[in-house]
Amino acid sequence: MAYPATRLRRLRRTPVLRDMVRETHLGPEHLVLPLFVEAGLDGRKPIGAMPGVDRLSIDALVEEAGAAHELGVPAVILFGIPDVKDEEGTGAYDDEGIVQLAVRALKAAHPELLVVTDVCLCEYTSHGHCGLLREDGTVENDSSVELLARTAVSHARAGADIVAPSDMMDGRVGAIRAELDTEGFSDVALLAYSAKFASAFYGPFREAADSTPAFGDRRAYQMDPANGDEAIREALLDAEEGADALMVKPALPYLDVLARIKERTLLPLAAYHVSGEYAMLKAAAQAGMLDERAAALEALTSIRRAGADIVITYYAKDVARWLA
Repeated sequence: MAYPATRLRRLRRTPVLRDMVRETHLGPEHLVLPLFVEAGLDGRKPIGAMPGVDRLSIDALVEEAGAAHELGVPAVILFGIPDVKDEEGTGAYDDEGIVQLAVRALKAAHPELLVVTDVCLCEYTSHGHCGLLREDGTVENDSSVELLARTAVSHARAGADIVAPSDMMDGRVGAIRAELDTEGFSDVALLAYSAKFASAFYGPFREAADSTPAFGDRRAYQMDPANGDEAIREALLDAEEGADALMVKPALPYLDVLARIKERTLLPLAAYHVSGEYAMLKAAAQAGMLDERAAALEALTSIRRAGADIVITYYAKDVARWLA
């Protein structure tokens, strides 16, 4: 009797057959490269906690994005570091802000490149939180949502193809969708950070984006890592409010959440392989503890296997080279 496992072994004996019967495919077309653009910077500034990742001037950003696109990576997501921060994060929704200028430059140089923008206030506020603060130091939801919607519209006006609100304020997806439609940007897609957990894996990003909270933390508005059912509810609410695609962040510690959301919605699903996940692999590889290429490809393939249609990863260019 030929057992199913035996049959699969026969099909795996040659590379061609192995590729033909592989259940999960990972290719550059599934990837989005995160990029940090800093106002007033000349060239590049290495990020110590994230080897191989730099803060970029607009010129360097255009160069880096173009190199990724030539390798087959179809999209980038932008994070801005302004020259000035204030209590209300005004640089986030300034039409001449760093992200808005960067979007225009990218679309002029690489019109076929898909440009996604992170929509949040944390990189622009002097206190480092994702919204406006009350006198007691807690975040005011509704007034913050108004500014987030204004930010999304300013990104769309600059030429962004997709806006991605990452703040986790209640009702922000519906408000942003309504504001985009009202302002004539009904074709701009909305990728919602629907299940964004208050994670320890964001540490290196805080250095990269200079967005560490000046006090407290973000657990009041980001999700408890222990809560899976809440993540499903948040994702379904974002879908009802008009999100075109949903996101889980981080990726690897939440593959169960990815799989559950994939089963509950037909919307495209993204996962963010975050800075801490990237930095761990880099550190282990530099210490000689593992094969970086094999481990990174295995990790990213597992994210795809769990249900992600799109994977945001700092490894995007490396993966494109490795798979070429």
